[in-house]
Amino acid sequence: MSQFVEFAGNNAMLFVLLAAIVAFIGWTEWWRFARPYKEISPAEAVNLINREDALVLDVREDSEVKSGKINGARHIPFSVLKQRVGDLAKYRDRAVIVSCGSGLRSGQAGDILHQQSFEKVYSLKGGIAAWQNANLPLVKK
Repeated sequence: MSQFVEFAGNNAMLFVLLAAIVAFIGWTEWWRFARPYKEISPAEAVNLINREDALVLDVREDSEVKSGKINGARHIPFSVLKQRVGDLAKYRDRAVIVSCGSGLRSGQAGDILHQQSFEKVYSLKGGIAAWQNANLPLVKK
């Protein structure tokens, strides 16, 4: 035991760095389980759409949606979601899959929906990019 204490004393920076890394990993894992929405893959999203009639909410901006969106998706740009979340009130009891370009904004949108009492909120992991990488179709309208 005394050798360990001596080693730790001689390598204090190493132990501080180790503690920081462990704390960061712990925080990320805690956040992954504590967030109010669940990240799902494109395949899991397809299952939710087909089995639970999930609503797909596309929060990309208008210019991004021109390249295509998931068939049946409801489009509300993230920049106005807080003001227009009331438009989605009738979907409060349904599963809602939020999608964006890469998966970053959909998580933030998931937080907004959860604050408005949406219980079954999912974020499309990787966004529309992951959807396309899975060779799933987009529609242009």
